[in-house]
Amino acid sequence: MIDRRKIIALVGGATLAWPLELHGQEPGRVYRLGWLVPTAQPGRPYFAAFADELRRSGFVEGQNLQVDFRAPVPLDKAGDIAQVVVAAGVDAIFTSGNPLIRSVQEATRTVPLVVIADDLVLSGLVRSLAHPDGNTTGVSILATELDGKRQQLLMELVPGGRHIAALAEDGVTAPEQLHTLEAAARAHSVELSLYRVAKAEELVPAIDSAHAAGAEALNVLASTLFSVNQKLVIDHAAALKLPAIYQWPEEAEAGGLAAYGPRQSAMARQNARQVVKIFHGAEPGDLPVEQPDRFELVINLKTAKALGLTIPEAMLDRADKVVE
Repeated sequence: MIDRRKIIALVGGATLAWPLELHGQEPGRVYRLGWLVPTAQPGRPYFAAFADELRRSGFVEGQNLQVDFRAPVPLDKAGDIAQVVVAAGVDAIFTSGNPLIRSVQEATRTVPLVVIADDLVLSGLVRSLAHPDGNTTGVSILATELDGKRQQLLMELVPGGRHIAALAEDGVTAPEQLHTLEAAARAHSVELSLYRVAKAEELVPAIDSAHAAGAEALNVLASTLFSVNQKLVIDHAAALKLPAIYQWPEEAEAGGLAAYGPRQSAMARQNARQVVKIFHGAEPGDLPVEQPDRFELVINLKTAKALGLTIPEAMLDRADKVVE
């Protein structure tokens, strides 16, 4: 369970320099946010940014904000936990990842949900980006497009490679998406092997199988499961000297070879601003689903050196950040 005192330390130290009424809050009201995530530690950059953005809008835990933390939330108990949080009278719930979002949606059709997921429309979690309808809005991170871009970047990072592997979470990456990745690889005379996993215990065996089959690089597709277990995936790929590309820039900064996508802290601020709008009275179904407005390519030269890999100069020139 997340240590509430640490969270208060993140957001509660600053004194607001203006009356809460100027932000649109009801004087004297305490707003309640449910926080249901699949991991005990949702990522310090993500949560710190989320909390800071709420503070900037005048919502400070311990003053006019109460957060009901539920983490980690086991999927088989998600519905029951969500119902408890709903019954507690929260004003909104934040949650992430397709399976958990579906469970919370089933638990309530009225409490506003602010979420982050790979592709909210393709997954059927909202009706459309412009008009999500229902009680759900959030940030859709364009994973279906970015997985292909990362595959292209991976082939450039390992230009002589003729066999790469893709790690996919069961029920998250659509079959059509995987077919598109396979076709794109074939167009470059590269064989693509797909490895599907459903739980954390299957990650290491899947990576081992890819390595044993002769994969020369690994595309870690967008997935909450993989993000939650990023250290395990990064460390095992490094142990096998298997070049890999990841979803979040922070993962390359944490030791992965490369990453391309939106920064988690930026997504957190977008989600927090959506929560603020709901606190101010907006209906989630009327709030357009947002998408990232900036993508970063991060390359870790320290990891490349450990892998015995020379990164093409052209790629280094294109990188937004190079970790020396």
